[in-house]
Amino acid sequence: MTDNTPPTQSEMMEDAVQDKELVFGWEEWVELPGLGLPAVRAKVDTGARSSSIHAFMIEPYGRGDKKRVRFGVHPVPERPDVVVFCTAELVDQREITSSNGETELRYIIRTPMRIGGQEWPIEISLTNRESMQYRMLIGRTALHDTIIVDPNLSCAQGKLSLDLYDELPKTKRRRSSLKIGILSREPNNYSTQRLAEAAEAKGHMAQIINTTQCYMNITSHRPEVHMGGKALEGFDVIIPRIGASVTFYGMAVVRQFEAMGVYSLNSAAAIGAARDKLYAHQLLARSGIGMPNTGFARSPKATNELIKFVGGAPLVIKLLEGTQGRGVVLAETKKAAESVIGAFQGLKANILVQEFIKEASGTDIRCFVMGNKVIASMKRQAEEGDFRSNLHRGGKAFKIRLTKEERATAVKAARVMGLSMAGVDLLRSDDGPKVLEVNSSPGLEGIESVTDKDIASLVIEYIEKHARAPKIFKPRRL
Repeated sequence: MTDNTPPTQSEMMEDAVQDKELVFGWEEWVELPGLGLPAVRAKVDTGARSSSIHAFMIEPYGRGDKKRVRFGVHPVPERPDVVVFCTAELVDQREITSSNGETELRYIIRTPMRIGGQEWPIEISLTNRESMQYRMLIGRTALHDTIIVDPNLSCAQGKLSLDLYDELPKTKRRRSSLKIGILSREPNNYSTQRLAEAAEAKGHMAQIINTTQCYMNITSHRPEVHMGGKALEGFDVIIPRIGASVTFYGMAVVRQFEAMGVYSLNSAAAIGAARDKLYAHQLLARSGIGMPNTGFARSPKATNELIKFVGGAPLVIKLLEGTQGRGVVLAETKKAAESVIGAFQGLKANILVQEFIKEASGTDIRCFVMGNKVIASMKRQAEEGDFRSNLHRGGKAFKIRLTKEERATAVKAARVMGLSMAGVDLLRSDDGPKVLEVNSSPGLEGIESVTDKDIASLVIEYIEKHARAPKIFKPRRL
C-alpha cells in the first residue's frame, strides 16, 4: 500500500543531512539560496521552537493553492541601506509566542538553508527583528537530531563574507520575482486580469492600481505615490493601462513612478506622444513611415486646401481626442467634407483630415508589438455599411499573415513613438502599408482569441528580460 502523505519537515531534514553529524555554535553564518541571501549571521537558540527572519513590507499574493509572499530583508544590521527583496512559498499563518511572551500572527515560509556545506529545507516565520542583534534566529525545529549545538562555540561551521552581496547582480541565478503594478481604472477588464494572471503564474506579485485614485507627494528627496492613505512602495515594474479620458493625470502618475526609479513598460513621454494624434503623425512622417496623407488647420479659410492635400473626397475626418472609432467621419463628397469640417471647427474641436484608402475595403491590421518584434497580428473587418473596423464597433477579426514590409513598418512605428508595447494599426494600400494609429494600451481580448496566443505571458516575459534589476547596495567589508 502506497503512503501519499507528504514528508514532514523533520523527515526532509533527515533525508538531506543523512546522519552526517554537524556541530553548531551559538551563532552561525547561514546561506538562504532560495531567498537570494548569500550571508546572514544567525543566532542558534534551542530554547526557541521556531525559526524567524527579519522582514518588512510583507505582502502575500497568488491565487488558489499557489500562495507566495514577497518581503524585504535588511540582512546586515549595521547597514540598513543593504536591501534585498525576496519571495518564497507561503505555507501557513501561525500564532508565534516570542521569548518575551508576546504572541503574534506570522506568515510562515519554507525555503532551503545551507550551513557548513549541508543544505535542507526549513520553515521560517517572518517578523520585525529590526531591534534585534541578529536578523535571523534558528529554532530547534530547524535542527536535526544529528546536529549538536555547543554553546561555547561561535561560527563552528565557518564564516561567510558580506562581499558575497557584491556578486548578486553578476550571478546567473533566476531573477527573483518582481512586484508589478498594473495601472488601470478597470480592475475587471479582460486585459488587466490577463496581465495579472500571467504575472502571478510566473511567480511575480501583481497589484492592480486605480490610476485616478493615486495621489502624489512630489518632493526632490523622496518622491512617493499614495493610494487609500498608504504609500505604494517596493514596485519594480508598472504596466500603464491609461485610458484616453485620463491621459494627463495618468501620465503624471507614470512620471512619478519613474521618478521613484520604477521601470515602466511604456514611459509617460511615449504614452503622451502616441496619444497626441497630431504629434504622432508628425513623428511618423518625419521618420519616413508610410501613412495616409493628412492635413491639419485651424482657420476655416484653409478647408479647400486641406481637402486638396488629401486628394479630395471621399476623405476621413478625425477628432484628435477620439478613440475606438468614435469621432471618425467618412465624407463621401467635397460638399459633405466642407460641412463636417465647418461643424467641427464651429465647436472649436481639433481635427485631422485624412486620405481615404479605398482599396483597404473597410479592413485594417492590428499588429501587437513587443520591443523589436511583432508577436501577434489580426485583420479587422468593418461591419457591413461601416468603414471603421474597430472591434468595439462591431467589427470582426481574423488571422492574417503579415508581409516582411508590414512587420518592419509596425516595429519602426512603435520605436519612433518610444513604446516597448504597442498596438500598431495598418492599412494595406496600393503603395504599401500605411500606419493609421499607434496605441500605447492595446487590448488583449480580441487578438488573443483570434491568434490563440498567450500574449499576456509574452508581455511578462519581455518585462523579465528588460526590467532593471532591483538595486543591491554594496556593504562595507567586515
